[in-house]
Amino acid sequence: MEHIVFEVGLALALIALAGFLSVKLKFSIVPFYILVGMVVGPHAPDIGLFDLRFIQSAPLIEFMGRVGVLFLLFYLGLEFSVGRLIKAGRSIAVGGTIYIVINFTLGLLFGWVAGFPLKEILIIAGITTISSSAIVAKVLVDLKRTANRETEMILGIIMFEDIFLAVYISIVSGLVLSGATSLMGVLSSALIALGYMLLLIIVGRKLVPFLNRALNIKSNEVFMITVFAALFLIAGFSETIHVAEAIGALLVGLILAETQHMKRIEHMILPFRDFFGAMFFFSFGLTIDPLSLGGAVWLSIGAVIVTIIGNVAAGMLAGKSAGLNAKASTNIGLTIVSRGEFSIIMANLGKAGALMEILQPFAALYVLILAILGPLLTKESKKIYGLLSKILPIDKTVPAKQTENNTNT
Repeated sequence: MEHIVFEVGLALALIALAGFLSVKLKFSIVPFYILVGMVVGPHAPDIGLFDLRFIQSAPLIEFMGRVGVLFLLFYLGLEFSVGRLIKAGRSIAVGGTIYIVINFTLGLLFGWVAGFPLKEILIIAGITTISSSAIVAKVLVDLKRTANRETEMILGIIMFEDIFLAVYISIVSGLVLSGATSLMGVLSSALIALGYMLLLIIVGRKLVPFLNRALNIKSNEVFMITVFAALFLIAGFSETIHVAEAIGALLVGLILAETQHMKRIEHMILPFRDFFGAMFFFSFGLTIDPLSLGGAVWLSIGAVIVTIIGNVAAGMLAGKSAGLNAKASTNIGLTIVSRGEFSIIMANLGKAGALMEILQPFAALYVLILAILGPLLTKESKKIYGLLSKILPIDKTVPAKQTENNTNT
């Protein structure tokens, strides 16, 4: 155990190197973190002091990865409060429903056609349904599309996905983690999870005035420790009743987003989100032996094809429902095609429930392909739209309410 600190330092050096490469290549950082984790790990050679197997430090790195999930979901909750969701509007609700229904149904069908058992099908559907908010946000900024009219729908769908994820993980974790097999057992676990989530939100919103006063702490140190205590206590308690700890973190973020201290918390949490988030992706890569990916290649490629088709179709329909033209609607589907942190969370849920081992390499390869393809497809969306307009009967007319903001395509 005497080299554990050195091993963690070595892991951080590798993560930093991956970050430098991603910045140099001007590409999403997520696949680089996963790839560097896959290159090392238990299957890597032992080079004296530079033990790239990370055997001694593996439990600590895995724990820091779990903390990374908590911070990612907590920050996400801070970004869109319950109040913002209520004010999001009908078009976002309709567009988000269209997107979820199409992609979730395709995910279920894909898992069923591939011959997986029920629990594995539910995990696969979760892996293939939810976009990566981190990658999508970075692409929108990098391509200077934040002013485009379809961007509102894109962000709305991401928010809608997150709510779906919260409900879905609550239900699936009740099934997978509790070991319930009977219909009544599954329903009971799901109802407990959903009831807990709703109760926490309702009680939390009622406590907002109290939280405003309680968190009026001058000392940044005491303020930070207080917030972290609430985060870890609620996330940990959630796990004891078979609700994913990540959802507990999301709920804490949703509640604290309603307080007047939201900006202070958000500013404080950013470095922790980035640091531990990087450890999360790296630790996930450590669990994947590149030699084991062979069995998941065709499965992953098939899922990627289904996802791209589903995203384009969902984007076209969601955009049309909001009065967007065909080009802007195509941008929606291509921009949110990337998969990342949430797919990995679903895969880890399957691992925690001792489901089929192929779910891990499948998720890793699937995320890597779409984390790379997603930004490329978004960048070339104009060419892709031109190609689709020649193949499909797309209405090219611009709706009357389409604004001039939709120019940076």
